[in-house]
Amino acid sequence: MQLDRPESQTGKAPLALGPAPEKLLLARPNSRVRLGVAKMQRIKRSQDLVEFFGYSTALFLTVMFLLDGAVSQIVDVPTALSAISRLTALVATDLLLIHILLVSRVPWIERLYGHDRTTTAHKKLGKPILYLVLAHFAASLVQYAMLDGKNLWDTFLFLFFDVADMWIATIALALMITVVITSINMARKKLSYEAWYIVHLMSYGAVMLAIPHQFSTGSDIAGKPIQQAFWIALYFFVALNLVWYRILSPVVKSLRHNLRVDRVVRESSDTVSVYVSGKRIEELGGKAGQFYLLRIMTASQWFRPHPFSISAAPNSRYVRFSIGNRGDDTSLMPYLRKGTRVILEGPYGVFTEDRRSKPKVTLIAAGIGVPPIRALAESMAAKAGDIQVIYRTRTEDDAALLEELRTVCDIRGFRLHVLAGSRGEGAAWMPAGDARPDHQRLLELVPDVAGSDVFICGPAAWTRAVEKTLRRVGTPAENIHAEEFAW
Repeated sequence: MQLDRPESQTGKAPLALGPAPEKLLLARPNSRVRLGVAKMQRIKRSQDLVEFFGYSTALFLTVMFLLDGAVSQIVDVPTALSAISRLTALVATDLLLIHILLVSRVPWIERLYGHDRTTTAHKKLGKPILYLVLAHFAASLVQYAMLDGKNLWDTFLFLFFDVADMWIATIALALMITVVITSINMARKKLSYEAWYIVHLMSYGAVMLAIPHQFSTGSDIAGKPIQQAFWIALYFFVALNLVWYRILSPVVKSLRHNLRVDRVVRESSDTVSVYVSGKRIEELGGKAGQFYLLRIMTASQWFRPHPFSISAAPNSRYVRFSIGNRGDDTSLMPYLRKGTRVILEGPYGVFTEDRRSKPKVTLIAAGIGVPPIRALAESMAAKAGDIQVIYRTRTEDDAALLEELRTVCDIRGFRLHVLAGSRGEGAAWMPAGDARPDHQRLLELVPDVAGSDVFICGPAAWTRAVEKTLRRVGTPAENIHAEEFAW
């Protein structure tokens, strides 16, 4: 698809936007985009291949377990408990490593699934893993108690103090239970992002503590070369991806580009834009719609990264984040000093034009969900009239990036709909004051929304309400794109 650009955007120099001294430079839009369903089919085939390899690891260890005579060895209750203990331990460990790999920020996983899908899969695996580990623990405890003729408490004390590496494994189990409990929706809502982040570092500790007893006492690994080679390779694969992509790569990249806060600009009463500059910024490789984990290298903030979408299309001058005050570390953003070093981990997410398959696009934002929508409006390949933008806000007078959106839409020939006012009753996501249902009001704004790609960014409940409306007007699910900062 070829883009028709206004005369002022055909040169190499970027276009200045806004009054001095805070001039915003618009990047040149994408000139072409691949449309159609073929590219989505290729992505699905790649996803199927990745999932096949994941399932094959569990299949391999189960086959090896059966070839080792696991079933034929069952002759009574203790041997049956032994078989249960062994198999649950093998499957749980395999799933636990996949569980960690899903959030190790591996680029090929991120590009295929996006941050929210990998995080959702990560959370869903938590409970099955915990149940398998508890089953392993209970089966082992009861088996030893029956064989030794002791009660469960005495058996537990014996295993904890007298069996090699078992005390470490018990601590690993306690850490895992803590992590899973804090992942439950009710508990997670009561935790700040910072507290949740610190607690979940324990999941890595649980894995590390569980390793010794698997190799010293695990009858399915100890002394068996093929099984040992399999597990060592699996552990190293996950560990190398985790250490490089979550720790070393962001540090190396940020130091190489000398990333620092350039300035902070007030956008509304509760939103500021943080400009990050450095050397060869264009080599960071981000795309409009993506986000970074931003780590502010101050004494009080360096250990707590936060996910923020870029609010301007990638360019050679800066990376910009427009950040709303949500009462945590975001309240400190207006006070950042020029020159403060930052570390960027990413870019992440598939909320990009790469997922687009239709010529027509509708961009829908609410509140602080506007940054990625603002960046997409700037960068998307489109002719005048191809893109419609809906901005839902409490008030136009205090809406972050609204004037920028107006200017971008004016320059590119897009239509902007600003929906200001308090929210309607029930599950309505449009402003109050109109008795018509949301789907009728949406069709009045964007008559061809069912035949377009729709990108939505806003609060989770609001986003779900918009998705419900889109499905009602006939927009196919594969053309609805929404990505949350799931945690």
